[in-house]
Amino acid sequence: MMKKLLCMTLIATGISVAATAQGDYKNAIGIRLAPGSYYDAFAFSFKTFISNAGALEFNAGGGSKSRSYYWNNNYNSRRPFGLSVSGTYQHHFKIPVEGLRWFVGGGLSAYNVFSKDNKYEGFGLGIYPTGGIDYKFPAIPLNVTADLRPTIFLSKPDYNDSFNGANFGLSARYVIGGR
Repeated sequence: MMKKLLCMTLIATGISVAATAQGDYKNAIGIRLAPGSYYDAFAFSFKTFISNAGALEFNAGGGSKSRSYYWNNNYNSRRPFGLSVSGTYQHHFKIPVEGLRWFVGGGLSAYNVFSKDNKYEGFGLGIYPTGGIDYKFPAIPLNVTADLRPTIFLSKPDYNDSFNGANFGLSARYVIGGR
């Protein structure tokens, strides 16, 4: 009888800890750097938890397509510049290290490229799955994230790729308030 009671107590404790201990912070604001992306290489980032495990991340920024094979025909004087916004849902899972979680989710990215060359100019819209790790430093109000967003574009300017598998990003955010 005692073994059953102890076993049920441990299971109930484990479930309640997993359900309530998902989030170490509520909101965070900072930057996201994605060197493999030409439309959101630098973005401002805001992340907010809408439940213990669910979070929304919003990014707004830009980038420039500067791949070396485009530098012929005076490309440098016509280098396209893009502005973008994105929204992502992330579901977090606890890792047995304080402040560390992994997440999966998905999102939508919209961008517009401005250029003196019509081949590079235009609107792009993409969807992506995402996954990564999220760490909130216990002693200071800092959150860092590493994520991967392989993006499939539903619409894009003529010379842009239909798929960007190299959209790896690093984020650093200041935590605003606790849980």
